Amino acid sequence: MKLLTATNSTQGFRDNDFDWCVEGELVHIGVVCARDTGDPDGGCGCGRSFAGLNSHRATTTAMVRDVPGFTGADYVLALRSSLEQQGCDPSHAEHEAALLRCLVRDWPVGAIVERRLDEIVVRQVVR
Repeated sequence: MKLLTATNSTQGFRDNDFDWCVEGELVHIGVVCARDTGDPDGGCGCGRSFAGLNSHRATTTAMVRDVPGFTGADYVLALRSSLEQQGCDPSHAEHEAALLRCLVRDWPVGAIVERRLDEIVVRQVVR
């Protein structure tokens, strides 16, 4: 299954890149705070980052990886667990998993992506 994961690859492409996640951990698209809502380069960083499901930290780069043996049910469980650990409502985990799977569906394994608020684009493809 193709999934979006944290990576430090291409860090430094932008001056304000950062990576505090665990390399390879699953990530999702977190909520943007008021400070960054109109500017992905705002002071918080949440408007340009992905959130690690396990570390609960953030990174500005994510990579599409194929995770053999990982199922759709596993993905929903991982998202639900992460949301619960952070005190968030886990009831939309199934919907979020479906959206994330759709997001990466047409990107090749090895695609490194960045986030600019609601826009997620490929920076580079590592083969």
